[in-house]
Amino acid sequence: MSPAAVAVSPTVCVMDAAGTLGATLVRSLLLRGYTVHAAVQTHDEMQVLNGVVPCDTEKKKLKIFHSDPFDYQSIMDALKGCSGLFYSFQPPRDQPSSDELMADVEVRAAHNVIEACAQTETIEKAVFTSSVTAVIWRDDRKSIPSDLDERHWTDINFSRKFKLWHAMSKTLSEKSAWALAMDRGVNMVSVNAGLLMSSDLTITNPYLKGAAEMYEDGVFVTVDLDFLVDAHICVFEDVSSYGRYLCFNHIINRNEDALNIAKMLAPSAPPPPQRSRSGYEGDPAENKQQEAEQTDGQFRAWAAGPLWSGQRNQR
Repeated sequence: MSPAAVAVSPTVCVMDAAGTLGATLVRSLLLRGYTVHAAVQTHDEMQVLNGVVPCDTEKKKLKIFHSDPFDYQSIMDALKGCSGLFYSFQPPRDQPSSDELMADVEVRAAHNVIEACAQTETIEKAVFTSSVTAVIWRDDRKSIPSDLDERHWTDINFSRKFKLWHAMSKTLSEKSAWALAMDRGVNMVSVNAGLLMSSDLTITNPYLKGAAEMYEDGVFVTVDLDFLVDAHICVFEDVSSYGRYLCFNHIINRNEDALNIAKMLAPSAPPPPQRSRSGYEGDPAENKQQEAEQTDGQFRAWAAGPLWSGQRNQR
């Protein structure tokens, strides 16, 4: 995708600007000459955000707003005078866990933000951050005749059955945003991101629920932070962009990749028992296959326990 040239230092809003993606977006947009309205949920985050701005020149183009996604007027204040919005949901600080109730929270926040865009005359485009998990989960996923793409949606009942709350929240909030955007004439584009490989990634990230199944289906995808930020800016600047964009730059589909991410997320976990050297004697090709099967088994043993929470046997 080749971005169109941006005329004169436009003003855009980044919400929530205190998250890993949001803060990096703020920095990148400032470096590209944008004026940025950075919307954060708490006053403490205002101080943190000031630290990501590289120099005084960029700081002059940064305005920080205290904006609650459930306070409609505060959203309107942050959007005032902006030509674009980059929106990513961050759970309220007093509700950090991902559960069924969080889906309602995320839907309400998305609705408020898109309605505010509709009421802001200067807004030309809204870039809505969603997730690959809003695409991949469904009962018949193994029988889909073609590759998954932006036309597919996660099945809500399937997500609820297996307690895939992250997938359910992202699906419901994105569908709500699309319905309202089309009804209210908001020019919206969604970026459905893979697992964000940021420095604060931990094994408790709700995206990882069902990691073994994603790996088995070939849809366990990740995205680097800089790649994701560039993708957001690209779809904003390109006047021809529309619809949904799946965004990732790596697929965890090799045994060694699976084991590496398992080790990264759970470095203190004891390694599974190793095969004896006698188990690898004989044909080299057979030895390689045995090693691959062992690595694959190690990843599945890691992923099936804490992430799938015993639900696999219900399939």
